[in-house]
Amino acid sequence: MSTLMQFKDVDVYYGPIQALKKVSLDVNTGEIVTLIGSNGAGKSTLLMSIFGQPRVSSGEIIYRGEDISKKSAHYVASNGLAQSPEGRRVFPGMSVEENLLMGTIPIGMKHAEEDMQKMFEIFPRLKERRNQRASTMSGGEQQMLAIARALMSRPKLLLLDEPSLGLAPIVVKQIFEVLKEVAASGMTIFLVEQNANHALKLADRGYVMVNGEIRMTGTGDELLVNPDVRDAYLGGH
Repeated sequence: MSTLMQFKDVDVYYGPIQALKKVSLDVNTGEIVTLIGSNGAGKSTLLMSIFGQPRVSSGEIIYRGEDISKKSAHYVASNGLAQSPEGRRVFPGMSVEENLLMGTIPIGMKHAEEDMQKMFEIFPRLKERRNQRASTMSGGEQQMLAIARALMSRPKLLLLDEPSLGLAPIVVKQIFEVLKEVAASGMTIFLVEQNANHALKLADRGYVMVNGEIRMTGTGDELLVNPDVRDAYLGGH
């Protein structure tokens, strides 16, 4: 199994405050890897550092053999990395179709029609809403749209930042079922998530972040039964 992306001793600062401390982790081709941790642990900072916001202070982010830690966000996005951001951030005044077309910006429109039909198969709700403005949709529908928009760039690695945030439990279950389906098609996924239960059940491997540091790693199953993980993130159940 080849390594697709690797963080090597990555430090990140916000001004004088160190947000990430010597973070090392890797994502292999075809895997679902999850990063769990409490709110404020540094998970979203790690994802955003891939696109240079904020920039890595020291260490490397290796993607397909190249250090991308100093590259522009456009360069990164054009080379097969796509992110569904925290809080969804769909374009509220645009229709579902227009939002999906925005996802093709890194690669152009060549496959747009074909890929849009594929998104409508994966997310039937989006097909029903295709001409509807994103602002009028539910949170769950907007989350589906954000994931579909990211997939429209045909990424080699899909980055997901808190896809369950603010959603009802039944909708969270639907989102994770869709992610399982996307992964089954061969997509490599790096998932940042507070909902440790869903994330670890989905993931091949996981990392636990505490105060900007990686404190634990293991398979999804190993971390699910780890007593420290259960106490801290699974309510002891």
